[in-house]
Amino acid sequence: MTRRPTGQRPRLRVLGTEITLIDTLRQQAEAELDIEVVFEKRDFIDAQRKAATEPDSFDIYDQCFHSLDIVWFWRAIQPIALDRITRWGSVSPLTKTGRIGPAASAGRGDAPARKLYVQPDSALSSRPSDRISMLPTVHNLDSFSYLADVFPDRQPEHASWGWLFDPEARGSVALVNEPAIGVFDAALAFEARGELTFADIGNMSVAEIDALMARLSDRRREGWFAGLWRTSADAARGMAERRAGVGSMWSPGIMALLGAGVTIREAVPREGYRAWHSGLCLSARLEGERLDLAYRYLNWWLDGTAAPAMARQGLYMSVPDRARAHMHPDEWSYWYDGLPAPRDLPGPDGRTVIPAGAARVGGSYGERASRISVWNTTMDEYNYLARHWARFASSFA
Repeated sequence: MTRRPTGQRPRLRVLGTEITLIDTLRQQAEAELDIEVVFEKRDFIDAQRKAATEPDSFDIYDQCFHSLDIVWFWRAIQPIALDRITRWGSVSPLTKTGRIGPAASAGRGDAPARKLYVQPDSALSSRPSDRISMLPTVHNLDSFSYLADVFPDRQPEHASWGWLFDPEARGSVALVNEPAIGVFDAALAFEARGELTFADIGNMSVAEIDALMARLSDRRREGWFAGLWRTSADAARGMAERRAGVGSMWSPGIMALLGAGVTIREAVPREGYRAWHSGLCLSARLEGERLDLAYRYLNWWLDGTAAPAMARQGLYMSVPDRARAHMHPDEWSYWYDGLPAPRDLPGPDGRTVIPAGAARVGGSYGERASRISVWNTTMDEYNYLARHWARFASSFA
């Protein structure tokens, strides 16, 4: 196929975060779709704010389901017509139903299925329809990580969220600075230690938020925290420089640390994972040829081409069968089947991050996805929580 010069190719503007806006994927999409792709990378909160208030500034919003309520409320995005999504039938049941199998827990909070389908009155729910709010793409099961010498005698497979506030971790705890994410790591930790209980941890009451934030403020004054972070690069840097020793960690940060030779351990909490799911949204301003172009990009993501790059960051695709078709069997065996690596496996930058014989902690995709405690969530009282969290975060300045 003859490629058009850069200046003659149609341009697609994608707003999102570092998690999925990877330059190698941008280049791959440009080559395979014969278009120009422009990535605008921001942290979760800044990306959400811009998407909600400036829908003319982007064509595609690449973000997590827990950020959907705000941009949908502001009518910044438009429904996606399923008759234009060629591989919708390949999307995992975890996305469509909230469960990887009939016996698995759907998890509390904003499971994608609960706000996936657009109803005739424009409400979002789990009832299937011919339109969806966001095209599900990348997801993962997050926990916390720790440097080996923080808990030298403890194994990741026997971990508890309560370890975040274990006396041995005092002074070294780092949480992600995002109220729809970091607050749940803290809540799961306090719940595991028996210090707090929640009627529904995915949708806390004002009184429960007050109690949680009071506990966090107390821990702050008592010197438990090394700090807060906004990006996985910041989280990895904090541990590499030993300013932090235990805390929230996303898989790309873990891969960066392993690639740098840092001994980092990813916990498998007995209470279950904190899950998240990202996807692609269409700007409300798209129409005509630009809308057609955006649908081409959406379908490119579901074809599975991006799977190897995502897997090397420890992330899963919503179309496992298409992912497998594009991945080397050795990489599929480790990342999805949870089996010992047949050989040394590379990370995103090509450096070895997984030595031969190592097995992914937590097991296979099915095993990990069946143990979800809560999803990243924008609760009913999110605005109240966000104000509380902002005051807490400002105390680190």
